[in-house]
Amino acid sequence: MLKSEELERYNRQLRIFGEEGQEKLKNAEVFIAGAGGLGSPIAIYLAVAGIGKIRMVDHDTIELSNLNRQILHWNRDIGKRKAESAEEKLKEINPDIEVEVISETIAETNVCELVHNADLIIDAMDNFPTRYLLNRAALAKQIPFFHGAIYGFEGQVTTIIPGKTACLRCIFPQAPRPETFPVIGVTPGVIGLIQATEVVKYIVGFGGLLTNRLLIWDGLDTRMEEFAVERNPDCMDCGRYWRS
Repeated sequence: MLKSEELERYNRQLRIFGEEGQEKLKNAEVFIAGAGGLGSPIAIYLAVAGIGKIRMVDHDTIELSNLNRQILHWNRDIGKRKAESAEEKLKEINPDIEVEVISETIAETNVCELVHNADLIIDAMDNFPTRYLLNRAALAKQIPFFHGAIYGFEGQVTTIIPGKTACLRCIFPQAPRPETFPVIGVTPGVIGLIQATEVVKYIVGFGGLLTNRLLIWDGLDTRMEEFAVERNPDCMDCGRYWRS
């Protein structure tokens, strides 16, 4: 049941999907991999939407160069762990939700343990090797995976449902070359909010999702395009799940 203050807090969105939808959000647990440029807007908007539990993992500390895009972190936080800073802000943004942050590096040996009992995985990372780990964890646990990535003024988003859609490895068989890539702060804002929108829609059961579609954002030309993607029956990550 929603408390009286929750009914007031979520009054405007209750007009969209009602108390039943809000209770679905309240009962949901999401896993966010990364508390940086993408993780910041994703976590903020899922917190204000009333997601019941946000579980967030990031091992980095805050540097001055992060602050042009990582809006969960402020000047006073430089030198702090990103996990610590994120927990402090999210609990202040919405005291009605549960926030659990973990300052660890996501690895093959701990990814499934870190995801734990989350209902879904959100990719807010900046490298493909870790994204592939998250993709495999989502497949193993049979839970949705919400991918987002950015570069400069550009970004991309897709929603992956194990057993129903192409997985991340189907779409990107090879990881791009590692680099410290350029980014303007508004780009992770745009991409992160699309990811957060997908998550809310999935949990509540509203609208259509970006399944088997890759959405491309070009901020320089203010243009969005989308491309159909297909699963690869021989995919090294998801092929065995389809065959089983």
